[in-house]
Amino acid sequence: MTILKLWSVLYWTWVASELVILLGMRTRRSSGTVRDRGSLLVLWIVIFSSITAGIWIGEVAPHTIFNGAHWVRYAALALLVSGLVVRWTAIVQLGKSFSANVAVAVDQTILKTGLFRYVRHPSYSGLMLVFAAVGLHSRNWWGLIATVVPSVAALLYRIHVEEQALSDVFGQEYREYSSTTKRLLPGLY
Repeated sequence: MTILKLWSVLYWTWVASELVILLGMRTRRSSGTVRDRGSLLVLWIVIFSSITAGIWIGEVAPHTIFNGAHWVRYAALALLVSGLVVRWTAIVQLGKSFSANVAVAVDQTILKTGLFRYVRHPSYSGLMLVFAAVGLHSRNWWGLIATVVPSVAALLYRIHVEEQALSDVFGQEYREYSSTTKRLLPGLY
């Protein structure tokens, strides 16, 4: 299998998995407290637009990242695989507590093990790696910027909404967890 075919298979697998998450993993108001504040819609619009723009730029503009070196695509593939592993692992670790919308289930607790021992939002860390991979795959600096900057900004808004909800529900316990665990990047942020 060529690198482009492998990229395509993994990319479309990710897109399909995000649709499954969107359609099948939302908390209904009857089974938890939904506090999404429109962040899911914002996230989807921004991510779709940013990725479309980044891919388009990569197709019509010159390859400016290391002069379009072929190895950049291998680096993008490695980032994509890493992002998928991190995102899917975080979702599996959360189990029934994972929700596509910002919601806190009635029986939910704060997970502090696995990836959550290192960062509070590993599924978003995984998404950031995926965005970086898609942008890098364009092999154009503007394609990378168009993909990553708006998508990460939307994720930061989403994290703000989510952390407010978790703090409201779990209070001091969540604030203590937040004070000892970074948001997205272990030891950094």
